[in-house]
Amino acid sequence: MKKTLIAAGALALLGTAAMAQEIGITISRFDDNWLTVMRAGMTEYADATDGVSVQVEDATDDVAKQLDQINNFIASGVDAIIVNAVDTSATIAMTAAASAAGVPLVYVNREPINSNELPENQVYVGSNEIESGTLEAFQVCRNLRGAGKAGGARAYLMMGQLSNQAAVQRTKDVHDVIGMDMCNFITLIDEQTAEWSRDKAQDLMTNWLSSGEEFDAVFANNDEMAIGAAQAIKAAGIDMGSVQIGGVDASQDGLLAMQAGDIDVTVFQDAKGQGAGSVMAALDLVAGKDLDMKVYIPFVLVTPENMGDFLDKN
Repeated sequence: MKKTLIAAGALALLGTAAMAQEIGITISRFDDNWLTVMRAGMTEYADATDGVSVQVEDATDDVAKQLDQINNFIASGVDAIIVNAVDTSATIAMTAAASAAGVPLVYVNREPINSNELPENQVYVGSNEIESGTLEAFQVCRNLRGAGKAGGARAYLMMGQLSNQAAVQRTKDVHDVIGMDMCNFITLIDEQTAEWSRDKAQDLMTNWLSSGEEFDAVFANNDEMAIGAAQAIKAAGIDMGSVQIGGVDASQDGLLAMQAGDIDVTVFQDAKGQGAGSVMAALDLVAGKDLDMKVYIPFVLVTPENMGDFLDKN
């Protein structure tokens, strides 16, 4: 990415304390545990940086509302905008609005559909979702093999919101892994969306259980759904040791569920790191610094053996 904000960069050399900078932030939804931690990472980094203030808005899962928020940020004269997209396939209009106004924009956590064509003053900060679902699914596969089920295993798959790039990619990751020679003994019975929700996942799992199908594992696109699935399975009186449940995020609730023996696999996604990284990237863009179009923060596999290293991180 070339430096295009030369004037802004020259002013930034005076130091952040000498020139106040305001960042407008729109979050897809506030009522999400993981995104709440990410938001905290944003505000904590901003509070610790002289001369930086943030205005954070809740898009309430409404694409039109989120675009209005972006246009309002532009009209109010913010120095940069951070977007956690409601719908990752609806980001082209957001990119166009910010680009036309010359306002730097950072997409965070949810990778926009146009991430490979972003203009020079826009970047994506997040994690490579090919890693997340792959790490989860491969470890579940290994655990099933270790449990002596390599001769044949059956599983359910819970997907996040289908408008979300992470849900699409994590689902593809599971399909790719069970298509490998080492893991092709796993058959998917069904896959449906539970929209990242613990309650909806519990309801979905309850419906699946009512069919009487035997199963050995549940792949979930995030920890909230993994927890919901575990709650339904426990309520049905099924031995949790007889099934493998995988999630993604290594949220605090997810890790507590792992401690209790309800979740077997999760993948650490650094919520605070992504939040702080997005603010850092926004300030760098305002300063005219040269950034990669995509700034990835690695995923890390979490199992009962190493989960202690991740407590209190999300």
